[in-house]
Amino acid sequence: MALDPSPRLELHWSHKEKGVARAAFDSALARENASIRREVENMLQRSSEPSAVWDVLEFLATKQREIERKYDYRYSVLTGVFARLLAEAWITEKDLVGLGAEKLELIRRGAGTVRELDA
Repeated sequence: MALDPSPRLELHWSHKEKGVARAAFDSALARENASIRREVENMLQRSSEPSAVWDVLEFLATKQREIERKYDYRYSVLTGVFARLLAEAWITEKDLVGLGAEKLELIRRGAGTVRELDA
């Protein structure tokens, strides 16, 4: 579930900001998918049991649910999505260069909250 630090605040996303946001979002998703792939490959390499494929299936089903909850590209929740991705290190502030100061502050504050909640 995406964390939105200010759900009532309607933010305007400029054309440039939308491009930055899309690139950051897509990069984070690609990084996380690559990480999942590496973990699946490791799971299969660590086990010689044929039944390991079912462990992989369960792992992938769990990860798919997590990804579907986390990656929501609606502008109304995107600062919360980026806050979680920043807290989990799937993106860095460098990925967000080009977003307005107000959005960056919301993302930073939200990331701090996510880190506190996950601690």
